Amino acid sequence: MRLTKLSLIATLAISSVFAGGDISPVQPTTTTPSTTNEACDSKTTINAKLTGYYYTDDDSVDLFDNDSSEFGLAATLDVTHKFDEHIAMNFSAIGYVNTIKRNFMMEGDKNGAFINVANITANYYDTTFILGRQLLDTPMLGGFDWLLAPGAFEAYTIANNSIDNLTLVGSYVRTWRQNNTGDEWINLTDIDDGNNWTLGAVYDDKTISANLWYYNVDAGAKATDIDKYTQIYLDAGYDFGSFAVAAQYVNTDFDTAKDSDLFALKATTSLGGFDFLVAYSNLSDNVAGFVGRDTIYTSSWNTFASNSQGDAFKFEASSEFVGISATASYAYYEYEQEDDEGHEFDLILGYNITKCIDANIVYSNTNYGSDDDVNALEIYANYKF
Repeated sequence: MRLTKLSLIATLAISSVFAGGDISPVQPTTTTPSTTNEACDSKTTINAKLTGYYYTDDDSVDLFDNDSSEFGLAATLDVTHKFDEHIAMNFSAIGYVNTIKRNFMMEGDKNGAFINVANITANYYDTTFILGRQLLDTPMLGGFDWLLAPGAFEAYTIANNSIDNLTLVGSYVRTWRQNNTGDEWINLTDIDDGNNWTLGAVYDDKTISANLWYYNVDAGAKATDIDKYTQIYLDAGYDFGSFAVAAQYVNTDFDTAKDSDLFALKATTSLGGFDFLVAYSNLSDNVAGFVGRDTIYTSSWNTFASNSQGDAFKFEASSEFVGISATASYAYYEYEQEDDEGHEFDLILGYNITKCIDANIVYSNTNYGSDDDVNALEIYANYKF
């Protein structure tokens, strides 16, 4: 991923809603063991993770050149304390150090520490409240886990599951820690009118799935470098068993800029031990608003399809060989200018050395439209205990 404050991401096919404090790697994931300190307090759960991450690209100099590379180390400590069956506290603290002081440093400094998650979670019958710093996970507003720590938000979230297979969600967002920015929290309530919130409905009965979300983002200038906006997001999918199809629609109603419409289609199937995905999207008139990340079907490791005005296509194949998970994808993107077009190829490999140790390699070749191709290599490992 390109090392910018609004870092580009690997799109995950996610339609869930929030996270209280658990942290997992992007792809592949490993099962996180729970360690309960029964000698002191059986209601406290402690999990820890050590991460080593190496990044290099040839955007300005050669791959593996000292000026294009960085190696960061991080320790993450997750603590959950349950006061009773209804109320719990969640904390996630990250300490990090960069071992190469070059043109950039992960999290923006040589070393440092910050609290990424700190919230109270309350459950009452079928309703959950999360108050404080948390990991939000909605289609067009959320964080992602890349480099040393996932992006996070300070928010007030409520979710209800009273109806089978249906989750209703509401979240008001106060601050945002963008991915790879250390302990820098942006106060979104100080930007324009200061109201940033979303309401959503998520349905999934394993055969039919659907998402309907409404966003009000007054901090559009900070989030998208354009204008404040309201947005409607809708997707629906059907699993036929041997294959599945899905469709997306996103309408972004900007306050003063031209509005935009995005629609996308995808089909997935499995054949001969491989999983295949084919996706298409079209974005007209303007970019689509997003905060942190999008989940458009044609997005890639380094490219948000929400920025690709025109047509976009993506082809992906994944499988597992001798314990190694492998995903290869190619995507084509059109941009605002008539003659601008770009592409991206990604190869993602992951191997679980043990139940607690995973190793991963990501190679990407990306063209963002008018720039030359950028080759990047990312190698990272996690140890959970």
